[in-house]
Amino acid sequence: MAEWYERSFGRDYLLVYKHRDFQGATEEVHRMMDWLMLPSSATVLDLCCGMGRHALALADAGYQVTGIDLSEVLLHEAVEHDAEGKVTFIRGDMRELPVDGPYDAVVNLFTSFGYFTDNDDNARVFQQIFRVLKPQGRYIVDFLNPSYVKHHLVPQSKREAEGTLIQERRRIEAGFVKKDITLTDMVTNDERQYEERVRLYELPDFEAMMREAGLQLDAVYGGYDGTPYAEQQAARMIMVGHRP
Repeated sequence: MAEWYERSFGRDYLLVYKHRDFQGATEEVHRMMDWLMLPSSATVLDLCCGMGRHALALADAGYQVTGIDLSEVLLHEAVEHDAEGKVTFIRGDMRELPVDGPYDAVVNLFTSFGYFTDNDDNARVFQQIFRVLKPQGRYIVDFLNPSYVKHHLVPQSKREAEGTLIQERRRIEAGFVKKDITLTDMVTNDERQYEERVRLYELPDFEAMMREAGLQLDAVYGGYDGTPYAEQQAARMIMVGHRP
């Protein structure tokens, strides 16, 4: 049976998350540039690049960018948006990257982590980041803030898009935040169902995984506006560090 992330990141994902725009990605990349402190023409790996929003913004900022994702559908969408071929898009699993680098930076954005049931599988992602980074290379991991999620979780919501009713039900269960998504065709009433599941790692968990992989954590922000991370207030947990 396919894992949830093998089913969920398909054509319907583009419909569910169509509100994520390219302009927002450009603004976030400008902030990331300040944090990463990279030279011009630096090499950057966008790990779990999805439809390529940030990869393309990084390329527009002058970096040499590689985007890796497991989803063929999202990679196809990324290539469609990359008319000039600025980014090298590659299909691959984040636990065993099909590249050697070395890269000046690796970015993993918008909670593209914690997908696996096995803690060792999740920890392996940091080992791969270490492997493909240059010494003194920088990394960013942008994750949800578990404490914020626990206090602000919206149990259910619904909306319409392109003739489809999108219903989302959210819950916290056994250390994961889980989302059940039901898409209903408003003409035929046909339903399609998906699940998303992310392990709720706390900051000390990340620090342990990074340390074990040989990475150093330098700063933690609560959002792309640069506010410091505060466990009870911050919506995000954006971790910036380097390979010694």
